[in-house]
Amino acid sequence: MDSERQQRRFALIHKEVMAAIEPAVVVQLSREELELRTFEAVGDIAHRHQLPMGNQEQQQISVDLVDEMLGLGPLQTLLDDPNITDIMVNGYQEVFIEYKGKLKRSDVRFRDEEHVLNLARRIVSSIGRRVDETSPMVDARLPDGSRVNVLIPPLALNGTCISIRKFSDSKRSLQQLAELGAMSPDMASLLDIIARCRVNVLISGGTGAGKTTLLNALSFGISPEERIITIEDAAELKLQQPHVVRIETRPSSAEGVEEIDQRRLLKNALRMRPDRIILGEIRGAEAFDMMQAMNTGHDGSMCTLHANSPGEALIRLENMLLMAEARLPLSALRRQIASTIDIVVQIERMRDGKRRVVCITEVVGLEGDQYLTHDLFRFNYQDQDSQGNVLGQFVSGKMLPRFAEKARYYQLDAQLKSVMGISA
Repeated sequence: MDSERQQRRFALIHKEVMAAIEPAVVVQLSREELELRTFEAVGDIAHRHQLPMGNQEQQQISVDLVDEMLGLGPLQTLLDDPNITDIMVNGYQEVFIEYKGKLKRSDVRFRDEEHVLNLARRIVSSIGRRVDETSPMVDARLPDGSRVNVLIPPLALNGTCISIRKFSDSKRSLQQLAELGAMSPDMASLLDIIARCRVNVLISGGTGAGKTTLLNALSFGISPEERIITIEDAAELKLQQPHVVRIETRPSSAEGVEEIDQRRLLKNALRMRPDRIILGEIRGAEAFDMMQAMNTGHDGSMCTLHANSPGEALIRLENMLLMAEARLPLSALRRQIASTIDIVVQIERMRDGKRRVVCITEVVGLEGDQYLTHDLFRFNYQDQDSQGNVLGQFVSGKMLPRFAEKARYYQLDAQLKSVMGISA
């Protein structure tokens, strides 16, 4: 049977099944009960319309329809696959995925533009929002925490676009990341010391590099006695400590709901007696308030930022501070950054699809108008094997960082020297 006839037949069955099973009934049934009822309905429809259909095909159509009713239709199998981290729908005929760190085209298809648009509307309506010509761009979140961005025509020229960043509930520690090859065991130990010593950390990397995963792992070293406030656009962090307050931004809506951005949340968080503040991602003027917080008793705070190197991360931070406080001279802002940010951790998704911490860089100070930094650890690229895997070595700078005195205060100085390869 050609694909066009198959699509027409599925559309007919889909329409009649949806008419036969009331939404109020759907929510009362378990998935197994719904699959059985749908299987029977598909059989009745096929018999009534004299559609030749084997038991296996009837079963597959039933599963697809239940996914449509309970899940995300054609995308549900992709969401259920733990090896897929991103799903990108570029119109109804193109679905791409990130599978084990690499982009590839999926075999999944939608029937037509109306099919993918209905799914987008269902996702958005589940959080009380709407997507239409007056509001053609919407950020949403699935019940499992996955982030979703929807863009529809006329802005999306090739049809409705849905981008899903899947939420991972796995809470990997630094040592587990080291076992996966993201860093060396000594680097994992150094980052743990950094977290325990209340050092201010900026995690830098590109989109999908693993910044949030690393931030989560780094937070394992925070004392359970501390009060931590996390601020995010879309809540992803899952901290282990008992005293965590999670705050999330709110976008404006066509119904007149006021936007509450990270800067307002950060200012409010300072009134909530935090020991540390963790900012999911610095994007704009909130950078100034985060610098102030790090300098006023909230040392050991952490945040992430999009940049391709530690040097670029510091320049981007400069630009954000200028957005917030343009009246201050650049030299003053640079002094503030140099005295506030202690460590920049650069993480990268490399061409073999694996995420690696490519350097742990300490900000030492300013030399003229340039930042003075040195790498405590870095990844030295060497070659690539026949399977396309990147080969290299994690190398220590073999120098004591500036926060060595802090490490001594927390009785971690001997461990720090050992990790850096320095004899006592």
